[in-house]
Amino acid sequence: MARLRLTGISKHFGAIRALSDVSLDLMAGEVLGLMGDNGAGKSTLVKIIAGNFAPSHGTIELDGERCAFHRPRDAQRAGIEVVYQDLALCDNLTAASNVFLGRELTRSLGPLRIVDYAAMRTRAAAIFATLKSETRPRDLVRRMSGGQRQAVAIARTLLAEPKVVLMDEPTAAISVRQVAEVLDLIRRLRDRGISIVLISHRMPDVFAVCDRIAVLRRGALVADMRTPDTSPEQVTGLITGAIESSFGRAA
Repeated sequence: MARLRLTGISKHFGAIRALSDVSLDLMAGEVLGLMGDNGAGKSTLVKIIAGNFAPSHGTIELDGERCAFHRPRDAQRAGIEVVYQDLALCDNLTAASNVFLGRELTRSLGPLRIVDYAAMRTRAAAIFATLKSETRPRDLVRRMSGGQRQAVAIARTLLAEPKVVLMDEPTAAISVRQVAEVLDLIRRLRDRGISIVLISHRMPDVFAVCDRIAVLRRGALVADMRTPDTSPEQVTGLITGAIESSFGRAA
């Protein structure tokens, strides 16, 4: 059974057709690379999965159950988390405070409830240890490298024990060493049985960690291939249209 199943997903914004009849399966513990040129529909598809947009047509199933997400909180409750490209971190706060941002732990102090910073630091440290990240709970985000910031954003998703994590360009604008750190984090999520959708323009990163690659072009799914069965040259040709897709055609 697929962890996540999209069937016939289409999205129209007035006369603009952003997605047209996209169907994809994602298995537990699988990394799917989602590729395509700017405007291909990648972000729209991810926003539909994350509950930001409702599809104009089509269905979403999670572990065999049909889902209807009216807002991002619905998707979160179902087990879908997102790491956006801008990471949505607060530079003036510590790593632990960012991990628990909006979900702070509290304790009683007489009739009051106060934020339990010690408990948050302890829990954040355990999550960073699970990810084998060198990030420390007390570190300020503004002093962190790009790789450490990604670790904080990924640690935040693990609070809810997600089934699916959507990652938008996690290796953009960081150094080669930091890219390696982020790819290791993705592998550790996969090893925990978490399904991952990785949006990236970086071909080497996609081929390094993805089990399958799906290509969108002008809102349509033009390829869904096992990574060992394709090549960067073929994927590039499918993205640009230099290679005509036979995906979905009858044999």
